[in-house]
Formats: sequence, C-alpha cells, structure tokens
Amino acid sequence: MYLLSLVLVKKEDIKIKIILILLSIGYCVIATAQVLPTFTLTMQDGKFLPSDVLRVPTGQRIRLLVNNKGLSAAEFESPSLRKEKVLAPGANSFLIIAPLAPGEYAFFDDFHPSAKGVLIAE
Repeated sequence: MYLLSLVLVKKEDIKIKIILILLSIGYCVIATAQVLPTFTLTMQDGKFLPSDVLRVPTGQRIRLLVNNKGLSAAEFESPSLRKEKVLAPGANSFLIIAPLAPGEYAFFDDFHPSAKGVLIAE
C-alpha cells in the first residue's frame, strides 16, 4: 500500500510540476507581450485613405493595420521598409515594422500604379 501511495504522490507531483511549468510559460508570454503603437492604412481602388501620408514615431516597433475596402485586390509594398502584403477585396491584415530612423519611407499599391504614399518617421 505504501508503494502505491508513493507512486500516486509522484504522479500528482508530476501533474503539479507540469501545471506550474505551463503557468510559468504563459506568464512569460504575457510579460513579454508589448502593446505596440498602431496605425491604420486603408486601400481602396487605387487610393490610400484617409491620406497618402502616414506619420509614425521613430525608434520603436509599430503595428500597421492594412485594410482593403476596394473591389479588387491590392498590394501594400515598400522596398525601403522591406514589407509586402497582398490583400483580397474586403480583407484586413497587419504588418509589424521594426524601429525606424527618422526619415521618409515610400510605399505603393503594386496592383494600382498610381497609388503611392509615404510613411514619415519623426
């Protein structure tokens, strides 16, 4: 009987250890998650809305929400930011942009050549 209780205790100890490890991992993920400054850019049939100029802060990661409200596919592309995202009509997505130095970073809609914009980091 004593051996059986030792085995049960050991199984319980293992369960407790697993639970503690999982809780620790969850805490680490939550503790390291950052709330990033978020900016929105809407693409609609060859236009950027509300403007083709987007101002963002320097020196910190940002989240760029990209929405396609148009009737055709759109592609956010920026060689200087090293980012590219294709969106179906009505689709939404996001990009995480690394900390930027002050300056201007051009972007465009590759499917609509007249749609050009600039992200200004200041």
